[in-house]
Amino acid sequence: MDRNISFDVAAIFLLYLLFFSTIFRKMTRSLTDRVFLGSVVCAVFSSHFDILSALFDSVPVSSHPALYFVHTGYLLIHNAQSPLHIMFVVGLTDTWHIVRKKRFLRTMLWLPYSVTFLLLITNPFTRLVFSVEEGYAHGPLFSVLYVNVALYIIMDFCYIIYYRRQLRLRRIVSLCSMAFLCLLAIILHLIWPVQLVECFAVALSLFVVSIGVQRPEDYIDSFTGLLKHSAYAYNMKRAFPNGKHVNIVMFNIGNYAALKTMLGYETASTMLAVIADRLREITRTLRCRAGLYYLDSGRFRMVFSEQDRDKSEAAAQAVIDAFSHRLHFNSLDINLVPCVVLSRCPEEIESFASLMAFGNNFHEKFHCTDRYILASDAYNPNEFGIQNNIDSIIDSAILNDKFEVYYQPIYSVRQKRYASAEALLRLFDDRYGFISPELIVTAAEKSGAIHRIGELIFEKVCRFISEGEYRQLGLDYIEINLSVAQCMRSDLADKILAAMKKYNVNAADINLEITETAISYSQKAMADNLARLSAAGLSFSLDDYGTGYSNMKRLISLPLKIVKLDKSFVDEQHNPKMWVFLQNTVKMLKDMEMEIVVEGIETHEMVEAFSSLNCDFIQGYFFSKPIPEESFVSFILASKEPASAASKEAAPAADSLLPWSEKV
Repeated sequence: MDRNISFDVAAIFLLYLLFFSTIFRKMTRSLTDRVFLGSVVCAVFSSHFDILSALFDSVPVSSHPALYFVHTGYLLIHNAQSPLHIMFVVGLTDTWHIVRKKRFLRTMLWLPYSVTFLLLITNPFTRLVFSVEEGYAHGPLFSVLYVNVALYIIMDFCYIIYYRRQLRLRRIVSLCSMAFLCLLAIILHLIWPVQLVECFAVALSLFVVSIGVQRPEDYIDSFTGLLKHSAYAYNMKRAFPNGKHVNIVMFNIGNYAALKTMLGYETASTMLAVIADRLREITRTLRCRAGLYYLDSGRFRMVFSEQDRDKSEAAAQAVIDAFSHRLHFNSLDINLVPCVVLSRCPEEIESFASLMAFGNNFHEKFHCTDRYILASDAYNPNEFGIQNNIDSIIDSAILNDKFEVYYQPIYSVRQKRYASAEALLRLFDDRYGFISPELIVTAAEKSGAIHRIGELIFEKVCRFISEGEYRQLGLDYIEINLSVAQCMRSDLADKILAAMKKYNVNAADINLEITETAISYSQKAMADNLARLSAAGLSFSLDDYGTGYSNMKRLISLPLKIVKLDKSFVDEQHNPKMWVFLQNTVKMLKDMEMEIVVEGIETHEMVEAFSSLNCDFIQGYFFSKPIPEESFVSFILASKEPASAASKEAAPAADSLLPWSEKV
């Protein structure tokens, strides 16, 4: 019976195309890629053996060993496709470490093929699988081969279903179609034995997988040839729930932004390619198989699986050594600032979200040295737990009324008393404890929760002002901060005036603080809000003066009563040039009839220096940290207790100059 080899010829053409495409696209870096390439090679050989066996069967051949050789070769290689496909699925789900640890999985992976292999190797003597003496014929145990293939298909589907969360939908469809096409080919071959469709089905299924799964544009960076950010995130996101243990060498170029600006886009891209080549050279020298990634903005990663974790320390130091010196390329000498952290996951960094948050900007937090940093020394789980869960922390705080208002007294140099106070946001979470206000504001502005938080804080301050206890303090007003996002809200003025009306608060009792960053925006909504609130009698302070990029013309045009000098000026007061700048700044603001608050005062020397500079108000830890409402009331009342005539004439009052810790 002559068999039709047309499908085998088509399969060979498709497989060679797939083989060279895989090589040219450099899809041989990872173990999974190499398993796929192995499947293609096996399919090429099995197609050739299938053609040879068909040709040998159609002509008289006196050599039975030749017939046994081609048929055995075909069946051995063709049936190897099944365990290779399972290996490919294991690689895609990133569960090799699980298979290595579980004997049952290893047994199920190799046992069926081992039985097939044993039957085929002994078949020339037993004739249990097939015989060729009177023409090719199936033996009594040939069906065992189909049973083993069926077992692999069942395992295939079970593995895909069990680890479906580790795979994208496109990959699941491609992998299932591969098993489906091979199963369909077996059925068709049983019905029409003359049609050799099995090799073509394998070739077609591999082509489907190449299109749906093996897509280098999805995960390979075009400039460096390394795996890119999406691949890193995808692989690391699967590693944690899979219980995979890896060491990660995190390499950030600390001065990348400056280099990119200096070199330009094209040259900076060439520099990245040179760095990528050096990283590959490091892995070759250490003889390790690390996953190499380029994320973005000068951030590289080397991921070491369990079998190569012991080489990660040497790799981390090798990165430092390679890039601490000048990098020469394109007739340029470039000085990099390498910052390297070695992380053991999940022992040191316990979650995907924490890993991504930590790796984003650690080079900005830690000094880059000639030694790598251990994540155990640099990573604070509580800090990154807060960052990862900040939105839910904020939502819970709003829902359960957890936000508190703390007050920091502001001392009047001229009146020698506490004349006002700044209301400050504070949050103590049940799980994480104190949450940084800067972190809250940044996250809340992104999520939009800042408007609800602002309303809550403003109402709490209005409620405090409306109580009789506040009137006993003798304060002129309370300062309340407005964020950039709040200033942009079209109904801000309506919300503020409504809250003041609700608690019967006078406009003179409140001073609104806006930042220099906020006034750099020229949105009409902010200008309208400030105009309406100013017309209603509210005064404004400019916070953090000297730290933003405000236009002086806009600064002059705004209804500002007070300007607050940022703490950064205070920290450099001993710099002669800074002191000249401060003297002239204070004179300019005074000539503009503005009052001046100096923030960040911590010593008696600072109090005297800025008092002599003719500043109006002083705020800082020297007098008091921000304290809760009840403590603040006690603090102000204590400062109003009668003192001796001599102390009353002192400037400032002696009691007022006691450090805050001695008062509260």
